[in-house]
Amino acid sequence: MQSVFASYAPVLIFGCVSAVIAAAMLGMALVCGHQKPNPEKLTAYECGFTAFGDAHRRFDIRFYLVAILFIVFDLEIAFLFPWAISLGRIGVFGFLSMLLFLIILGVGFLYEWRMGALDWD
Repeated sequence: MQSVFASYAPVLIFGCVSAVIAAAMLGMALVCGHQKPNPEKLTAYECGFTAFGDAHRRFDIRFYLVAILFIVFDLEIAFLFPWAISLGRIGVFGFLSMLLFLIILGVGFLYEWRMGALDWD
């Protein structure tokens, strides 16, 4: 049990040192920084012009749909890299399994495209 704690000691020391450094940097910024707020600095800034509308308005569902699609295709890439590296060891079965996975993913993408999920009109 002693050797388990000893093997994690460098990680604990690194975490403590990084927490102390972060706290020191934040403290120095608060102590040494110029704190002179004025109404111009406290206004909301949005792309170079005055903010308009309510910040808590509802977003269109298409934003969330595109985000979900991004996550799905990002996960596809996460599956493709280990597959490509181990392709020589997994053989034909591994190749056909990934080919089936890509076909199912492609059919899903075509379905969403045909249903108009990616249109912004």
